Amino acid sequence: MIQHFSFKPLFENTQLPGWSITFFYQREYYSAEYLKDGAIKWTGTTPPNEEDVKKMIHELMLYHVYE
Repeated sequence: MIQHFSFKPLFENTQLPGWSITFFYQREYYSAEYLKDGAIKWTGTTPPNEEDVKKMIHELMLYHVYE
């Protein structure tokens, strides 16, 4: 489960899509960029079970950003 999920816009103009995201997963800290097409670019290490983590991130972004 993802914990302490946070996001902030990549650009000063918040109308431009793109977010910096950070979270903890299995007691490890991860950071990434969530791009406008839904792609996730890891800025540090890649978490285990990457596909499962991506699904959780997409759900969180849909809930927090697009609703």
